[in-house]
Amino acid sequence: MRSVYESFSTGVYLLAAVALTLLSISIMGWSVFEVIDTMFLAKRHLEGSFVPVMLQSVGAIVIAVAIHDVAKYMVDEEVLRTKELRSAVEARETLTKIIVIATIAVTTEALVYIFKAGMRDLSLLVYPVLLLFAVVLLLVGLGVYQRLSFQVENGNKKT
Repeated sequence: MRSVYESFSTGVYLLAAVALTLLSISIMGWSVFEVIDTMFLAKRHLEGSFVPVMLQSVGAIVIAVAIHDVAKYMVDEEVLRTKELRSAVEARETLTKIIVIATIAVTTEALVYIFKAGMRDLSLLVYPVLLLFAVVLLLVGLGVYQRLSFQVENGNKKT
């Protein structure tokens, strides 16, 4: 019974990973289409929407890569690999990668919002500044995690 459930669970992870990969490819394709449309097909580049579209496309592609990375993680860890406990080094590397991708995505969104707020109303700059503050907290948290986990890894090697 356990093997049936594990096979079913692996199939669900594989299905979710395939769906996430298709979604990430769709997001990337749509972003590239938006850039091409803005640059060559539409008159929007004359209306001052060129930079916001470019920044939004960059943000969307970064998010699509993050989605694909989650799908890759699911396949690597839940489909291809046997279900054993990972080492502390692997866990730290994986978490670091995810936090860095999230940081890039949030930073890109903050830049988009800064640009939009600068064009509309400077009082709206509070929200992008809060996003940038969140990025700083993410980086500080990642640094603390890295330091603590590195100390644990070194402590484990000495014994």
